[in-house]
Amino acid sequence: MAALAGSPEQSELARHVADTMAALTKIYDRGYFLTCWREQRFEAELWSRMGELGLFSVGVPEEQGGMGGGLAGMVQVLDGLSSAGLPTMLYSLTCFSRTPILRHGTPEQIERFVKPTMSGEKKIAFAITEPDAGTNTFRIATKATPHKGGWRLNGAKVFTSAANHAELMMVIARTRPYTPGASRREGISVFVIDTNHPGVQMTPLNIELYSPEQQFQVFFNDVDVGPEALIGPEGQGMETMFDALNPERLLSAVLCIGVGDFALAKTIDYVKQRAPFGRPIGAYQGVQHPMARAKAHLDAARLMTYYSAHAFDAGGNVAATANMAKYLGAQASVEAVDAAIQFHGGYGFDADYDVITLWPIVRLFKVAPLNDEMILNYIGEHVLGLPKSY
Repeated sequence: MAALAGSPEQSELARHVADTMAALTKIYDRGYFLTCWREQRFEAELWSRMGELGLFSVGVPEEQGGMGGGLAGMVQVLDGLSSAGLPTMLYSLTCFSRTPILRHGTPEQIERFVKPTMSGEKKIAFAITEPDAGTNTFRIATKATPHKGGWRLNGAKVFTSAANHAELMMVIARTRPYTPGASRREGISVFVIDTNHPGVQMTPLNIELYSPEQQFQVFFNDVDVGPEALIGPEGQGMETMFDALNPERLLSAVLCIGVGDFALAKTIDYVKQRAPFGRPIGAYQGVQHPMARAKAHLDAARLMTYYSAHAFDAGGNVAATANMAKYLGAQASVEAVDAAIQFHGGYGFDADYDVITLWPIVRLFKVAPLNDEMILNYIGEHVLGLPKSY
């Protein structure tokens, strides 16, 4: 797990996080994670212990009661979890969802929505994708209309991760209709709502990620909220939202990278022992080279991820590097898990060997939260200066 760089305070926090994560994941390990998956229950014991250890306070500024560390600190925590085989998406969701609240919310909103996440009391799901609006967020149909001094939400979202385990949900909705020819960013707003509202209904999707966290379609039927649910200025939610989306890219990247490292570690142990011809297969270059290549790519992606996280914390524009980190992390983790499956042979497809069980989660991140193709489109247009391709 990489360490935070920067000030002595950051380095001290980095050492604390590294030591804490190492001890924590010896108790709550991959076996625990898979048990929660098999029993279809939330990782409540892990979450509770993380709250007791103050890990949810990492990333929240000290002046607001947190431990500091910024996005880089949250990346390090998730790096520790995923490298131990605990790709806990709800940690990522909660962290990147509260970032725009910290940056754009009022003191009252921070007290109501962020402070409970610091103890682990509350978790935040993120609802943006719709059946007819994925990458083209400006086409979302979920709407929020003024109602009795607050807002009334109606619409539907899909592929909302861990919605059933979250007490809060960040919802992206239109407060003004989309008008062709106008700026695509106008009229989108960001809300935080309670998931126990009677107008919120959830339907699980038949998606298997070998994770305790399911995917849901979420319906909003006359969900009435007060004015305090609106985060940032009405109609300017795209600017607010990007303070969630860039952290989302980086947390997604490090989740992939950690799982890739976990897969390689399992495979290293296996190829050192597997000797069908009297010599460990790990001695063969045909086995070593793909694993070495994957490790090089994983570490390069990790460096890009931490670099971008520190730049974000320093106030830099990380849209390009965050996208690159997410792309590289997904590619490298798929490469690592593919090598793990290949060198386990037939056992690579036996779920009891816990190799094929790693494949869905890393393969997912080539598609979401932003697919590889759209990331490359972004790099082509905004980094290379090429004509818009879509």
